[in-house]
Amino acid sequence: MSEKSPELEEAQAPPSHFPRRGVFARLRAYFLAGILVSAPITITAFSAVWLIEFVDSRIVPLIPQRYNPDFYVRDYLNLPIGVPGLGLLVLVVGLTLIGWLAAGFVGRFFLRIGEAILDKMPVVRTIYGATKQILETVLAQQSQAFRQPVLVEYPRKGVWAVAFQTADAAREVHHKLGGQRLVNVFLPTTPNPTSGFLLIVPEEELILLDMSVEEAVKLVISAGIVTPESIQANRRKAHGGRAELPAEASD
Repeated sequence: MSEKSPELEEAQAPPSHFPRRGVFARLRAYFLAGILVSAPITITAFSAVWLIEFVDSRIVPLIPQRYNPDFYVRDYLNLPIGVPGLGLLVLVVGLTLIGWLAAGFVGRFFLRIGEAILDKMPVVRTIYGATKQILETVLAQQSQAFRQPVLVEYPRKGVWAVAFQTADAAREVHHKLGGQRLVNVFLPTTPNPTSGFLLIVPEEELILLDMSVEEAVKLVISAGIVTPESIQANRRKAHGGRAELPAEASD
C-alpha cells in the first residue's frame, strides 16, 4: 500500500479549527468603530435639542400671543409643533440688544444707577461684584486669563498637575512673601474644570506648556485619556476625510 504524499494528506485533512476569533475580532472592532462615529454625533444632537427646548420653554411663553409665531403656526397652519429655536433666537437678539444699549451713553447712565443701588445691598453686592469681575476677566478680548497652560508641582514635590496661569499675584502678596515674582495659578479638578484651587506660585517654579488651552482642558476633563497627541491625530483623520477603524479592524 503506497504512502500518501504530505501534500495530499494536508489537502484531505479536515480543518483543525474555524477562524472564528478573527471574524469576531473584526466584528467587535467594527462595532467599536460605529460607537466612535455615532456617539459624538448623537450626544451633540441631543445636547443641542435639549438646549433649544430648555430655552424655548422659558422664553417663548413670555412672548405676547400676537407676536408669537407659534400661535399662528399651530392655530392657522394646524401644525402640531411650533417654531424650534425661537426662544434661543430671541435670547441671542435680546442679549445683543442689551449690549448695544449698555454701550451707549443712556445705557451707561442707567447701568451706573443700577450698580449704585446694588452696591448698597450687603449680600447682593458681593455676589454681583464677584460675578461681574470674573465674567469681565474671562470674556474681555484683551484679557490673558486662562490662556497659558502650565505644569505646577501639586500636591507635593515630584507630582505635577496641569493648571492655568491667570494673572500676577496681588501686590500685598508680593510684599508679604519677600517681593519675589509670584503668579496666580488656577488648578482645575477632574472631570469638572469649573471648580478647583487658586494657587500662588513663584513664576520660576512653573513649566509653560506648548499645548493650547483647549487641549489642556480636554486633558483635564478626560482624566488624561485625551492627550494633545490624540487630538492632533483625530484632526489629521478628519482632514483626511475618513475615520480610521481600530487596529483590530485594519488587520
